[in-house]
Amino acid sequence: MPLPLATGQDRKHQERLKEAAGGIPGHVAVIMDGNGRWAKRRGLPRIAGHNEGVNSVRDIVEACGQLGVQFLTLYAFSTENWKRPQDEVSLLMRLLLRALRDERDRLHQNEVRLRAIGDITALPQDVRDELSAAIDMMRNNTGLTLVLALSYSGRWDIAGAMRRMAHDIKAGVLTPESVSEQIVGQYLSTRDLPDPDLLIRTSAERRISNFLLWELAYSEMVFADEFWPTFRRKHLYAAIAEYQKRERRFGMVSEQVQQPSPNVHPLQRVLNSVAKL
Repeated sequence: MPLPLATGQDRKHQERLKEAAGGIPGHVAVIMDGNGRWAKRRGLPRIAGHNEGVNSVRDIVEACGQLGVQFLTLYAFSTENWKRPQDEVSLLMRLLLRALRDERDRLHQNEVRLRAIGDITALPQDVRDELSAAIDMMRNNTGLTLVLALSYSGRWDIAGAMRRMAHDIKAGVLTPESVSEQIVGQYLSTRDLPDPDLLIRTSAERRISNFLLWELAYSEMVFADEFWPTFRRKHLYAAIAEYQKRERRFGMVSEQVQQPSPNVHPLQRVLNSVAKL
C-alpha cells in the first residue's frame, strides 16, 4: 500500500516543491537534535523530549515519502551517546524498542524499506532482534528507504573501513596503489547509499557532530532553529526550498551547472557538463 497522499494546503506545498527548478533531494540526512532541551524548557524529564521526537520522525518520514525523497537517514544514536547517564541510555533503548514495535507495521504498509548503519552489536539483544525483524519484513519494499544511524559515528565508520582495507592489503586482495576515493567508499557502511544531497540539523546548532563525515563532502547544509520535537513537515519544506536555491557546483564553475531541470539530479548535470568539455 503506497503512502497516503497529501491533501489541501499541504498538497499545494508539495506540488510547488516538486515543480521547483532545484528538484527534490534524492537523499536527505537529519541530525535530530534538541530533544532534551525541548523537555527541559517545559519542566519535563529528558525522555519526554525523545518521546515527542518520535512524532516528528513519523511526520518527516511520511512527508519525505510523499515528496519522492528516495533515502532518509536519521542520526538516532551516536557512539558518543553511550557516554550519557546510564538511566537515560536505558530509557532511550526502551524507547527505540517500543518505536520499532509500534511503527513497523505502519512503515511496512507504506512500502518503506528500513536499513540501519552503525555498530549494531553494541545495542541490547532485544533491540537488535526487533530491528532485524523489521528490516527483514521491509526488505522487498519499493518506497522510501529509511536509514537509522544507531551507535554510529563517522570516525567509527572510517576507522573500520581502514582496518578492513589494511586486512585486504595484507591478504593481497587490494594493493596500496589501487586505493582511491571510490575504493574507500566501498569499505564504508554506506557503500550502497548515495551521498546525501541535503543535511538538516535542528536546534540551531552549527556542526555535524561526527555524522557521515566522508559522505557529506558536497552536501548542502541547512541548520534549523526548531528543536527536533517541534520539527514538522512545514520545516522540512522550508529546508528543501532553501536547498533548491543553492547552486551545487561540485568544484566546477557556474556556467557548467546552469540550466537545471527538476527531473535531473544535480550530480548528473555536472557529469553531463563534463562530458561536453
